[in-house]
Amino acid sequence: MATFDHHHDISETEFRIMSSTSNEALTALDKVKDEPNILEKYVQPCVAELLGCILFFSIGCLSVLVNPQGAGPLLPAVAHGLALAVVISVLGNISGGHFNPAVTLGVVISGGLTPILLIPYWVCQLSGGMLGALLAKGLADDLSFVNRSGAACMVDSETSLAKAVGVEIVFSFFLVFAVVMGAVDERSRTSLAPYSIGFTVITGIIAGGSISGSCLNPARALDPAVVANYWDYHWVYWVGPVSGAILVSFIYRFLLAARTHRLFLKQ
Repeated sequence: MATFDHHHDISETEFRIMSSTSNEALTALDKVKDEPNILEKYVQPCVAELLGCILFFSIGCLSVLVNPQGAGPLLPAVAHGLALAVVISVLGNISGGHFNPAVTLGVVISGGLTPILLIPYWVCQLSGGMLGALLAKGLADDLSFVNRSGAACMVDSETSLAKAVGVEIVFSFFLVFAVVMGAVDERSRTSLAPYSIGFTVITGIIAGGSISGSCLNPARALDPAVVANYWDYHWVYWVGPVSGAILVSFIYRFLLAARTHRLFLKQ
């Protein structure tokens, strides 16, 4: 009886082709596994912004409420800056660490965040800030809360509104510039960005706190204002930070960005 050998020798070329195809398939599978899902792309960043704002706002507002009368802006400045640096350090890789509607607007226009997340981020930032302001109210004594208008941002009575708006624009520009260049731009991005941003807040409050309060954050202005029902010149804290953020994003997109984010002269 005849026997047949069904064994087929694979040539070296065929083996390389099969190995290459197999490796490409495994690589593609790994990429699919590494792709963030809906929870990681949309839900977790919003939760991070919510939690970060609760912590940041509660500490910031409380530092104003417990600051001794006539002590100046040093304590609130350091508390705001260090709290912001910490929450950016621990949550920045999830959401970008904005915790500020003006920063989110500037980052979106600069191309560092998908516009789909703009409104959800704002909702989470305002909601987290409200919870933080309420938490600060619960921790402080009632007399301090009343005397300091619930830590709401206030324009000095002897300061012109033009100067107050100018302070908010200049230091908001400085803050958003630190975020965009330190955390968004791929060429200047640095691991020290959380501390650079925190120090920027400290600098802004120390230098401009006696003029406008150096709020630099519409949510930081709105939420204590709602809790304490204090609305004097509230519009200053929206016009200033939003204007500063838009100026930074335009300068970045037209002049400073790499080719991937620059709007013209890409060749």
